[in-house]
Amino acid sequence: MPNTAVATPEQGQELAPCRASDETLELLLTRRSTVAGSMSEPGPDAGQLRTILTAAARVPDHRKLAPFRFIVLQGEARTKAGEALAGASRADHPDFPQERIDFEGARFTRAPVVVAVVSSVKDDGKTPEWEQVLCSGAVCQNMIIAASASGFAAQWLTEWYAFDRRVLDALGLTQDERIAGFVYMGTATETPLERPRPDLDALITEFRA
Repeated sequence: MPNTAVATPEQGQELAPCRASDETLELLLTRRSTVAGSMSEPGPDAGQLRTILTAAARVPDHRKLAPFRFIVLQGEARTKAGEALAGASRADHPDFPQERIDFEGARFTRAPVVVAVVSSVKDDGKTPEWEQVLCSGAVCQNMIIAASASGFAAQWLTEWYAFDRRVLDALGLTQDERIAGFVYMGTATETPLERPRPDLDALITEFRA
């Protein structure tokens, strides 16, 4: 059963520096993305989504700039937003059959809830842009972990429309903002299979004096 309520700490509250959790480690070691096309209802309800977004926003953030924001797409809003995808596809590919245009316009309807994570870099004159962009990536990762911990399937995608200015304009992004990812959330209609993982030993170098 998906989690419905989770207590969050109050500002200024003292927190334990660490807490051992085998359950958390198991989730991190076994989590697997579910393809957006393999999701169905139900998705997170309002309370569950609030918890997921709260966890997503709880990331390392140099100087506390919060260089990100969320755009939530659900219900009919997914179809409305998809009109921008269909329009861009039609303009760029006039030879596309209508069924392909319909496919592009329906991308956001593959899952009950889609959250666009917007990278919104703040020019404070001190914090490197790269650090702020990485912060937005951490938000996406936190979100898919929180969705999984809440009992939902999730996938972090970009795809072509994350880089199309017409789509970004339709979603209300400023000229200085970018999409870090679209996070699709719902109920899995099939069990995802494990995929090959990198050779950890090949990725580790130990610095020696």
